[in-house]
Amino acid sequence: MKTVDLHVHSIVSDGSYKPAELAELAKAQGLAAFALTDHDVIAGTAEAAAAAKAAGIGFINGMELTTEFQGRKLHIVCLGFDPAHPAFRTVYQRVRAIKEGRIPEMIAFIQRKGVDISLAKVQEFVYDGPLDRYAIMRYLVSLHLYDRAQPLWDHYLDPAAAELGLNFSITAEEALPLIHEAGGATSLAHFHKEIGLQGLSRREQEAAILQLHKLGLDGMERYYPTYSEEDADFAAYLTQKYDLLATGGSDFHGTNRPGTAMGTGIEHNLSVPSVFLDEVRSRCKKNKRVSRNMSRAGRISML
Repeated sequence: MKTVDLHVHSIVSDGSYKPAELAELAKAQGLAAFALTDHDVIAGTAEAAAAAKAAGIGFINGMELTTEFQGRKLHIVCLGFDPAHPAFRTVYQRVRAIKEGRIPEMIAFIQRKGVDISLAKVQEFVYDGPLDRYAIMRYLVSLHLYDRAQPLWDHYLDPAAAELGLNFSITAEEALPLIHEAGGATSLAHFHKEIGLQGLSRREQEAAILQLHKLGLDGMERYYPTYSEEDADFAAYLTQKYDLLATGGSDFHGTNRPGTAMGTGIEHNLSVPSVFLDEVRSRCKKNKRVSRNMSRAGRISML
């Protein structure tokens, strides 16, 4: 069976591999295709796409979008959208303003925590784009304070964002229709996590996902490395009951998340069939067609 990985991060956000290196790794892992889904940034797309083409494997553009919904933070894997579409640009400008906001103040906050950090030092870790939180994260990783990246967010970056009033995101209600308008497909990432629907009962989780579906969510991750057997069964149940688009991926971060391999997850517990990508592409075509028809109808109504 051909397999794919539809949830992968590069050094452009909080992974450790360059976008081109991910294409080489995907081929080495025997994947038919992969998606680059960096957090709230698409600066690595062109590099990854070119490398995938050179390696002879499939590729679909993506982004893991941070949203707010019912007082929670959710990650939405967005795939196949047109990055030049005005609707996507609206979303992107909003999220980039947050990620690039008040960087000197964030650095000063972390410095007060006793970390050897400065604006000049962080600027050396900018990767093909503007100075943002991920440059700070990459610098902190270089200090080897922890054996993985998550504690850096927990102890430094997230508290700094909260202190400076930057711990907010675009709402799912606003973002989901705009990604559709840009021809993309959307999937709820790791519903079982804190950045997700953790703590809710299964009935409450189902109600939340149904509400998101009504807002424009296409689907959810059917396969994810840290799902329990019960989580996996619940994801399968929901995708079938509501005819949700099924996606899946490793959430690979390289050495910043040890123990998780691209394409195969944790100790080979992940195998995402390539038909999932076929279905994503079909959904993107449908969403693009609907968007064009709505735009055409709008123009006619103005005549």
